[in-house]
Amino acid sequence: MLTFFTTAKPFRGHDGVIQRNALRSWKLLHLDVEVILFGDEDGAAEVCGELGIRHESYVERFESKYPYVNFMFARAQQIAKHEYLCYSNCDIVLLSDFWQAFEKARAWRKRFLLIARRWDADIMQEINVNEPNWDVDLRNVVLRHGIKQIPDYVDFFLFPKGLYDRIPDLVVGYSYWDHWMVWKASSSHAAVLDASPFIVPVHQNHGYRTTPERFKGSHSDRIAMRNFELSDSGKQLNSIVDAKYVLSRYGQIYWSPLHRHLARPMVVKVHQKMLELTFGVRKLLGIRRATLDKWFGKGNA
Repeated sequence: MLTFFTTAKPFRGHDGVIQRNALRSWKLLHLDVEVILFGDEDGAAEVCGELGIRHESYVERFESKYPYVNFMFARAQQIAKHEYLCYSNCDIVLLSDFWQAFEKARAWRKRFLLIARRWDADIMQEINVNEPNWDVDLRNVVLRHGIKQIPDYVDFFLFPKGLYDRIPDLVVGYSYWDHWMVWKASSSHAAVLDASPFIVPVHQNHGYRTTPERFKGSHSDRIAMRNFELSDSGKQLNSIVDAKYVLSRYGQIYWSPLHRHLARPMVVKVHQKMLELTFGVRKLLGIRRATLDKWFGKGNA
């Protein structure tokens, strides 16, 4: 039903822990999930054998270091067993709500790109997936103690096979490549669906400065600026707020042409304040929060 693909850092220390957590969570989503790991980093082959993951050791790289986006997306679409694919960064734990969102999206239409804002959380140890309801418990903990990241970071892309072709030589893991991917889907007339209100993708916090020349997260370092230039100097960049459709917290998909404006922090604050001020009146009149959420194009506090 769904093929995941990704690339990873060496499986050492905390990076090894969170990457195993992520890969294991994807495998547990459904019996019919395939996972492909690109790259020959230390420990990759062993982890693939341990978790039953397909290992593609070869990946084309910029300056022999950083994987090219176009190679991975082209190769994954070529070899994937399933019609739908999901590239995810290898530090993202996905829960059962992700699978529910996927099923809703593919029942809605065939050609779409599903994305969502991540939740940042401190996870230092391997997640015990043998515990009953581990994913529900983790979701609740993250909602209480995690931080919902701004819409500028796109950590996964769920799409039908064939959506992505003719990708520039973008480098994964550096600014702007993810925004180009959102722009590409939109420009290809795919429905870009923001599932942020419905799902809680768990980004496991980690360090970024792993090598002297690596400045991941910067918008102005050398490789980020290279991605920017390949995106027609910024003209071919979209983020999550540019999605034209939203999957609400109640599981409905609706058109939201003003999504960019509705996602602004000030609008979100006004929406929340209205809910608080009108609670008594709404209760008397029988107006549910879901109604106001729909009017405002919102689906999650």
